[in-house]
Amino acid sequence: MVNHMRHTKGHRDQRRANQTLEAVNLSKCGHCGEQKLPHKICANCGYYNGRQIIDVLKKLDKKERKKKEKELAEKKDAKP
Repeated sequence: MVNHMRHTKGHRDQRRANQTLEAVNLSKCGHCGEQKLPHKICANCGYYNGRQIIDVLKKLDKKERKKKEKELAEKKDAKP
């Protein structure tokens, strides 16, 4: 089957004009200071709105847990 009406470049470009990507707005975690998506739990520390929602250390094995605890302690000490 053959198209009888050709879509011009202008019509094609007008359609594609709305297919843009938007920049992601990141906010700072109030507990650890990491960048996070707004209205989401911080993946670094598990806090949201000043309360701990998930325990991020629970799923880590012993070696990774020690490393993460050390990292969180350093950030907490560096925070003014």
